[in-house]
Amino acid sequence: MATDTTTSNLDILSTAEAWSAAGRKVALATVIETWGSAPRPVGSHLVIDEEGNFEGSVSGGCVEGAVVSEAIDVIGSAKPVTLEFGVADETAWRVGLSCGGRIRVYVEPISAGAA
Repeated sequence: MATDTTTSNLDILSTAEAWSAAGRKVALATVIETWGSAPRPVGSHLVIDEEGNFEGSVSGGCVEGAVVSEAIDVIGSAKPVTLEFGVADETAWRVGLSCGGRIRVYVEPISAGAA
């Protein structure tokens, strides 16, 4: 039986594939590392299009806004980035990650056919 996270990730990847096939420019954000209290596990996904539409979650809402903004830049530049958010980081408070944990998120552009 698939876990909720696995099912959710498969749905997000299906959305990425469908958006890409429809001609939308897409980026995929993936939690690659967590420390301490983190709202979503490693492997969680968020798919974003060039207009800022998104599906999924990398932090349960804490840093999604910042990740979406960075993803739009990634789509424009076609260059992946790794983002880090943590409670000791000033950006953590600004984006709402005050739970005491840290997360690293890899954001990569997805080209048509690659999804």
